[in-house]
Amino acid sequence: MGMELVCPAGSLTAVKVAIDAGADAIYVGLRDDTNARRFAGLNLDARELEQAVTLAHARRRRLFLAVNTYVRAGAGDRWERAVELAARLGVDALIVADIGLLAHASRNFPELPLHLSVQGSATNPQALAFYHERYGIRRAVLPRVLSLAQVAQVAQDSPVPVEVFGFGSLCIMAEGRCHLSSYLTGESPNLGGACSPASAVRWERDGDVLSSRLNDVLIDRFAPDEHAGYPTLCKGRFMVEGRRLHAIEEPASLNTIDLIPKLAQIGVEAVKIEGRQRSPAYVEKVTRVWREALDAFAATGGDFDVRPHWSRTLAGLSEGSQTTLGAYHRPWQ
Repeated sequence: MGMELVCPAGSLTAVKVAIDAGADAIYVGLRDDTNARRFAGLNLDARELEQAVTLAHARRRRLFLAVNTYVRAGAGDRWERAVELAARLGVDALIVADIGLLAHASRNFPELPLHLSVQGSATNPQALAFYHERYGIRRAVLPRVLSLAQVAQVAQDSPVPVEVFGFGSLCIMAEGRCHLSSYLTGESPNLGGACSPASAVRWERDGDVLSSRLNDVLIDRFAPDEHAGYPTLCKGRFMVEGRRLHAIEEPASLNTIDLIPKLAQIGVEAVKIEGRQRSPAYVEKVTRVWREALDAFAATGGDFDVRPHWSRTLAGLSEGSQTTLGAYHRPWQ
């Protein structure tokens, strides 16, 4: 079997689309602050999660549940109920970051497979050995701050298989360690599940110019011919030494489709697509491209070439219509 294709779904419709488009596994979250993609109108309730598990298993696909935020003090019952629900419904893996929740799940539901979330920010084999020995994790999702050479080193010495992100939005922060957004909104994605909570977002129009704000702080202005992205502090445009620019991070999406042979060679078990907050149409298009690419690699091996229509499709779905290898490519290493 080749690398597993793990695709996002923020709704039951997206689950169905991902299955039809060729995902091997689909990851979802519940409609509360136990998951790190908490947006109004997205995610699943208990009944929908049960339907998602049934749909996936009927097509011999796997269904993962992300319970990947950190437990709020005094509110641990919500996270524990999510674990219990996952075990009862028979999800194929629980994606967890919080150490206390890992301990709870491994102690009370030892039959439930645990994957260490990217939010756990484990970047070396010693960290993965700790999580494996203490909590019995069966897979780890590696943070996107690692270069390809570093991923290879971790994969070689890891006691568990590793999963990496292959396509989707990037974050300038080390996953699980972001506190930048809470500077403006008082909410942390690590706890509340959203970088920019909808309650803090404001849109204003002044003539032809559209402005975005977070708690009344100006994040960006968009001309009529510009795509207006959802406001996050790290990807805003600000005046720096007389120039208006992306001072912290320029919007771009990770795209590693041309690294498929190298990822397979170094022993990566699964490739993950980011985007539970994106539409079913996004899920369908990205999943189809990656399914085609992984199947083409399996069929051709060393003769693998990226087809032009794959690149065009993925570029059209990326942030700022730009793609990058991110930290995977560090020529100085």
